[in-house]
Amino acid sequence: MDSRTIFSTVSLLILANSAVLAVIYRDVPKMLQPAAMRWLAGTLLIAIGCTVFAFGTLVPALVSIMTANCAFLLGLTAYQWSLRTFYGAPVNALILAPAACGILGVLWYSAVHPVFEARLIIVSIVWVWLMMSSVRTLTQNAHRDAALSRKMLAFIFSVVTAFTVLRAIYYFQMQLPPDFNVAGNASSLNPITPLFMTVLPIIGTTTFVLMCTEHIRRQWEFAASTDYLTGLPNRRTLTEIGNERFLEASKRTDGLALAVLDIDAFKAINDTYGHEIGDKALIHVASRLQSGVGKSDLVSRSGGEEFVVLFGGLSELEAKAAAERIRRLVESDPFTVNTMTIPVTVSIGAAVNRSKDASFADVLRRADEALYIAKSNGKNRVELAV
Repeated sequence: MDSRTIFSTVSLLILANSAVLAVIYRDVPKMLQPAAMRWLAGTLLIAIGCTVFAFGTLVPALVSIMTANCAFLLGLTAYQWSLRTFYGAPVNALILAPAACGILGVLWYSAVHPVFEARLIIVSIVWVWLMMSSVRTLTQNAHRDAALSRKMLAFIFSVVTAFTVLRAIYYFQMQLPPDFNVAGNASSLNPITPLFMTVLPIIGTTTFVLMCTEHIRRQWEFAASTDYLTGLPNRRTLTEIGNERFLEASKRTDGLALAVLDIDAFKAINDTYGHEIGDKALIHVASRLQSGVGKSDLVSRSGGEEFVVLFGGLSELEAKAAAERIRRLVESDPFTVNTMTIPVTVSIGAAVNRSKDASFADVLRRADEALYIAKSNGKNRVELAV
């Protein structure tokens, strides 16, 4: 099979893959659609480049060379743009600079001073730059995206980059004529080139779709485990982590301490100022709680105006002291909104697991009982469970 036939076949495969992505595009969440559209554009541009190489003899050589190289350079740029959009990285007009430099270089060494080696070096450098920029975008987001698909896509870009470098070295050593055609059969590497061209548009596109799927899955998990208003872990997450820490504490000598907090007179805030202000008061208290605990402590919203804080290994006296610090922190920072200052206080029930507690739920229940006592004894106070 000659190079032109391979380029033709590759073009059809890429176009078919693009059609699949176009069909499922509407099912992609709106926040991911811009990235998906740019990836689709990149895939279509590379398909155009392969098609031009396959049927380049039907048009003047200069037109074929310029159109194909422009398509490839802009296609790789679209991939980079897509990934930056996917991760929310800023994008400006400078992203087009490498492709623009490559296009001008190809134009000069095709129309003004035809030199295949010069075109090869320029195009290879820009390809490597664009693909390594995509690799950098993927690796820089490793801390927020542990998906295997992200690692796989970075690997794919790296493999194609390595092939591009080796291809450039191979061609450069051959001392080829200015009118050398990569779609011809003058080199044994020519038939291999279009096969590697399919890696990003086909395998890469499949991997990109998997990245989108994984992103959606993580969003669902986050929504299922997080309170939508405050951004704190919800009761489900509290229960899961609480059960884990209870089992760990049962194996150690130190205890599992927790505090159940309830905003005092929260119904009055809602009735007086409205539910919108009430929601902002909840966010305010959540912020105060987060700023007043340690890195290993967990602040969660268990429902309504109630919050729960899981502490590390603390004694009963230490747990009560920690709860008292939180109470004072909330009291000392009044809630201010729309030029209004609204005093906000909390009542707290604290508890530390004891030998009679069979589960995390038992510790939580005792803390709830202590909270009820704090409310009954005048509010804005801390009570330790007995």
